[in-house]
Amino acid sequence: MMLRMRRELGGREPQITPQIDNLLILDRNVDLLTPLLSQLTYDGLIDEIFGINNTSVKLPPEKFMSSSQAPEEAPTEKKKIILNSSDELYGELRDKNFNAVGSLVSKKAKTITAEFDERHAAKTVSEMKHFVSKLPHLQQIRQSLSIHTSIAELIKEHTDTEEFMDSLRCQQEFINGLETDKAHPYVEDCIGKMEPLDKVLRLMCIQSYCNNGLKPKVLDYYKREIIQTYGFEHFVTLMNLEKVGLLRQHGQRNYPTIRKSLRLIVEEVNEQNPNDISYVYSGYAPLSIRLAQYNARPGWRSITEVLNLLPGPTIEEIQQIPVALRKRRSSITSSHSSVMDQKVTLVVFLGGVTFAEIAALRFLAQQDDGGTDYVIATSKIITGTSLLDSVMEKCSPVHLNPF
Repeated sequence: MMLRMRRELGGREPQITPQIDNLLILDRNVDLLTPLLSQLTYDGLIDEIFGINNTSVKLPPEKFMSSSQAPEEAPTEKKKIILNSSDELYGELRDKNFNAVGSLVSKKAKTITAEFDERHAAKTVSEMKHFVSKLPHLQQIRQSLSIHTSIAELIKEHTDTEEFMDSLRCQQEFINGLETDKAHPYVEDCIGKMEPLDKVLRLMCIQSYCNNGLKPKVLDYYKREIIQTYGFEHFVTLMNLEKVGLLRQHGQRNYPTIRKSLRLIVEEVNEQNPNDISYVYSGYAPLSIRLAQYNARPGWRSITEVLNLLPGPTIEEIQQIPVALRKRRSSITSSHSSVMDQKVTLVVFLGGVTFAEIAALRFLAQQDDGGTDYVIATSKIITGTSLLDSVMEKCSPVHLNPF
């Protein structure tokens, strides 16, 4: 893309001062595993369970009824909640691992209660005036706290289920390289119970990825079980998944090398106070974000062999910028040095990005001591289910003759 722009300019560099220091373009095919896994951040779980559309989510209305309302007065339409950074509490919660959300909400509730109690200690007119000035903000925070407590309760109802925990355990086994070379008992149980097909297909695709494809015997067995249980029309579904490589026969085992070299699995992960991007999946570091991390420091030359194992070519281009057009770096003594020295990296995800990956990039920016700021551009926000749906839509249909 950059080479094409340069050709259109007749080989000349643009005569403007660039605001973006680095451009990183990641094709979704480089990392199909991450979106297939269950996201474990607050934002990610909301999207996985309820679906976030244009920064809004529609939720069951009964959780947002006031205590004075009778059950028969419950609204029939779903409650629409706007999720954006103008909500101070949401800004704090969105990137947290869900296991850290409860303690943060509880701490915030105690703080708000204490601030409201200050009105009893106010004796003078000046103290009363100070409290009244804070009142609108306190009321806004309390309302936000009520909303997010209800959302957290809805999420917990889902994550506490046996089905969710069993699925998560199965995923953890796959990404750790366990039980990947044979039909997994949990996947078989899900098919036997006719659980949602998208859940079964996600698990099958995760197993295929982590095993670098399934043995022909295992793949044929899964396909036969899917068709017999969910209907022969899903032969098309399976063909489409094979066409894009989400399901495939066993080949060279690259995933174990990638997993080890890029430290995708982190054993000791702190979900409350994380020190690594792996917290967004409770022990798994998104491959896409690990690549962004290596790109920033120490550079991709340190992982050349691993890059060769990933699908597609790796292209690195350095743009020569005239000295006069380069960003001016301030001196160490300058009060604006932290702002001026900050590098901006634009990360473009072709094929979609998950909320968990966005959270991981934000975490990287915070951990980099202000050295790098990340701007994200993408074609869309995705989950594993929406990724599979898009594959089904884009693949050309296979015509079946049942006779």
